[in-house]
Amino acid sequence: MLKQRLLTAAVLIPLLVAAIFNLPTIYFALLLAAVVAVAAWEWGRLVHFPPVLWVMFAAPVLVIIVMVAMGQVSPAMTYAVAAVAMVWWTIAALWVMRYQRGASTRVAPLQGMFTGWLVLLPAFLCLVALHWQAAYGPGYVLLLLVLIWAADSGAYFAGRRFGRHKLAPQVSPGKTWEGVAGGMAAAAAAAIIGGTLLGLTGASLLKFVPLCLVTVMFSVVGDLLESLVKRAAGVKDSGHFLPGHGGVLDRIDSITAAAPVFYLGLSLIE
Repeated sequence: MLKQRLLTAAVLIPLLVAAIFNLPTIYFALLLAAVVAVAAWEWGRLVHFPPVLWVMFAAPVLVIIVMVAMGQVSPAMTYAVAAVAMVWWTIAALWVMRYQRGASTRVAPLQGMFTGWLVLLPAFLCLVALHWQAAYGPGYVLLLLVLIWAADSGAYFAGRRFGRHKLAPQVSPGKTWEGVAGGMAAAAAAAIIGGTLLGLTGASLLKFVPLCLVTVMFSVVGDLLESLVKRAAGVKDSGHFLPGHGGVLDRIDSITAAAPVFYLGLSLIE
C-alpha cells in the first residue's frame, strides 16, 4: 500500500505543480472544477442522496463553476463566502467534539447536502481567487498545499514515534496530540521557508507564520469531519479513484477547511 501511495504521489505532484504554475487561472479553475465534481460525487454517495437531492446538490455546484468560468465571481463575494466557511468550520469542530462525547454520527441527506456545499464550494472559490489575484498568485497556492503536505508528514512521523495521547479516538483512532504537534512544527518550518522564498520579511513574515499555523489547525478539522462522515457511512475511504490514496475527497479533506482560512487570513494581514 505504501509503495502504491508513493507511486501515485510521484506522478500526481509534479503534474499538479506544473498545472499551478503554467495554466492560466481559467484553465486552473476548470481543473479544480473536475476535482470538485469527483469529490461531490463521492460526498453524495457517503451521505446516500436520493435522486431528487442529487439534482438539488449538483445544481449550485454547476452554477458556481459556470460563474467562475465567466468571471462573474467578485473578490467581495469570495471574501464573504470565505467568512461563512470559517464560521462553518468552527461549527464543524464542535460537531466532531460532540461525537467524541457520544452524540450520533447520523448525517441526514438534507443536512449532508448543505454540509457538502460548505465543504467543497468555498475551498474551490478561494483557491481560484488565490491563483488569480496579482498580490498572491500560483506561489501562494503551492505554499498552501506544501503547508498541508508538511503538516501531514510531520504528524505521521511524530505520531508514529511519540504518539501516546489520542486526539479524537471515536472519529479517527490513529491521530494523536503528539502527531498534531509534529505537524504544526513541520508546518511552521514550511511557512518560514516558503514565506521567505515568496519575499516576505520582518513584520510581514511574523504575521504570516501564525496565519499558516491557524490554517493547519483548521485543516485538521477538515480531516476529522470527513472521517466522521465516513464513519457514519460505514466506509474506510470515500472512493477508489486514486490508487493507494482512496478517493479524491480523502486527499482534499484538509484543503477544504484550510483554503478559506488561508485566503481570508491573507486579506486581513496585508
